[in-house]
Amino acid sequence: MSSGVRQPLAMRKLVAASDRDWASVEGSGIGHLVLFLEANAGSQTILQNAFPLIAVAFSDEGEADLMESLALLRSLATVPEIPVQRLDVKNAQDSCALIRKLVEGGVGRLARHTASITSELAILRRERETLLENYRALEDAFQSRNWEPVSEIFAHDPYADPKDEGIGQLLASAYVEQLLPVSSLGVAGLALHLHSVPKGSGELVATLSYLESGEGVAEWTVPYAQLVPNWNFFSLPRACGGAARTLRLRISATGPDTVGLSLGYPIASERYTARSEVPHSDLDLRPLAFRVFTGLPGVKPARIPNMIAPSSLLDGQYILDYRLAVDVLSQIVDVSVTPMVPEFQTVRFLEHEHAVVCHPLPSGISAGAISRAVEPGTISFFANAVIDHPEGAPAAVSFLLAPANSNARSEVAELARKGSAKPSAFFSGWREVGPNQAISINIQLDEPVREPMDLMILSRAVTDSVDFSWLKVSGFRLVKQSAEGSYVRQ
Repeated sequence: MSSGVRQPLAMRKLVAASDRDWASVEGSGIGHLVLFLEANAGSQTILQNAFPLIAVAFSDEGEADLMESLALLRSLATVPEIPVQRLDVKNAQDSCALIRKLVEGGVGRLARHTASITSELAILRRERETLLENYRALEDAFQSRNWEPVSEIFAHDPYADPKDEGIGQLLASAYVEQLLPVSSLGVAGLALHLHSVPKGSGELVATLSYLESGEGVAEWTVPYAQLVPNWNFFSLPRACGGAARTLRLRISATGPDTVGLSLGYPIASERYTARSEVPHSDLDLRPLAFRVFTGLPGVKPARIPNMIAPSSLLDGQYILDYRLAVDVLSQIVDVSVTPMVPEFQTVRFLEHEHAVVCHPLPSGISAGAISRAVEPGTISFFANAVIDHPEGAPAAVSFLLAPANSNARSEVAELARKGSAKPSAFFSGWREVGPNQAISINIQLDEPVREPMDLMILSRAVTDSVDFSWLKVSGFRLVKQSAEGSYVRQ
């Protein structure tokens, strides 16, 4: 083959023919696509700017020469097997027109698409190399400046007021809560000061969470035997990343003995004072005695003395994507509300494509219902829709979520009659879809659904025709949000 210089499609020779058939080819309209192989060329057959996909012959002599030349090319193993198509000179014009359409149309589009992918891959490779270089430069910068992987950014020193009663008993019966007066970004751990630690059994329980969302970060359950009457360091496995948020620390204790959790000097800001669900005189404008340490977001902090790893990592409110399984989609039933009685199946499940077809009718609403498809906690729903026929008439598509085990046909009838869903249901609104390009449809709910819900896929006509309007819906993806914490034991 020739060098890698990109050639226009007209310069790429994609059809092979013998030079004996030159006159027939020249009058066929595909001459600019044909590579002529010389008769009796022997081992001198050369491919230059050519990648033959098919060979054509108009005569017995041309076919014999092609067989000989192609046999030589086959021995080189540089191109796949090239089929030889014998054409009639009388009908050559029609046959060659079809070859030209296939080569310049389908093959041309494939070649352009491949070239585009190759170009994008080269760009991604360069971007990846740049990213790796940036990481190396970042590491070099930290090493050259001797930056510490963990540093203290805030501290409230312990202060013992003569009037203090101690909050040990408060920890055993309730909890003490403290907001950290620093951004969560980069926080790698914190330290709590204890002025006394009991010898008996019991545990100190500390929980760190985000104030804005309630999402848990980590929990430490530490036996008294592992604590010291001084600073105790509670570390995170990785420094906090993501958006900057407010961290909330909640502390309680278990067991018959009380632990001496220290308080700091009085401060003016009530927001950052320690508080409890039970009033206590020691907490009057007093924060806990604590320190906050930061590091690189997402990076494991370096070890420090008296470090205590979390006993569990809380996910708090977490997000989970899930898709409708085949056995769920296969349960779809026709609940259309229309006076028409079609001769074909309006709603059906395509198992091999993991899709649902809902063909609109000239009047009314075609609808398919899947019972209990939407799980509790779902906050949003996504799917793709397209008219699965190149000449299909456009249609309107929508989704309806209704309470589980409700009368699906009644829900659709309510929508058809009033143009809006019942208060207990969620309606996506109508979207027009055609055969040229798939569209994405989604439902975003204000809050997660509390109970399972039925999913209904709806379609209706938007023109006077519904010919070949095979509406196909696929790519069902749902997002579920849970307010319950999950954890991973360390």
